[in-house]
Amino acid sequence: MKNCKIDKTARVGIVTPRIKKPKKTVLGPGANVRSNSMLYSNSKIGKNLQTGHNVVIREENEIGDNFQVWSNTVIDYGCKIGNNVKIHCNCYIAQYTTIEDGAFMAPGVTIANDPHPGCNFSSKCMKGPVIKKGVQIGVNVTILPFVTIGENSLIGSGSVVTKDIPPNSVAYGNPAKPAKKVKDLKCLFNFTDKPYK
Repeated sequence: MKNCKIDKTARVGIVTPRIKKPKKTVLGPGANVRSNSMLYSNSKIGKNLQTGHNVVIREENEIGDNFQVWSNTVIDYGCKIGNNVKIHCNCYIAQYTTIEDGAFMAPGVTIANDPHPGCNFSSKCMKGPVIKKGVQIGVNVTILPFVTIGENSLIGSGSVVTKDIPPNSVAYGNPAKPAKKVKDLKCLFNFTDKPYK
């Protein structure tokens, strides 16, 4: 944990009973773990991690470089998160979710991973969604299990994503449906011709 700042009220390396062979949490250099954040064992996190306050990163996660995760967000166990990913406040990332490089999630995003909660066998078929490179997800979006959101897509605020979204799409609604291509969006304030690149 070279050149890391870990607040005195934060904890790194928490072990849970489900882990039979605990291993140290690996933090790359330059991490800043803010107050009351909890990082569990058996995870590997790249350089320059930045947390807000009260962040939970559970065990057995693989996280790349320059990951930013803000206050009151939970990353459940067994996720794979790429480089340069940003997850805002009050988000829940379910177990076995994949988030690729450069993805962004606005506040309040909720990810599900269980197609039939409460079933005795549900743990055998849990799988979070796959969020491809460069995806932008708006405020209070819900994403259901087994869904793939294609590269560089934009999901509108308040949407419920129940099916795969093609790459480079703007999708919104409940259920979310592709409405246009990201390249067709114009800046509302005329600052640029292409607000999403």
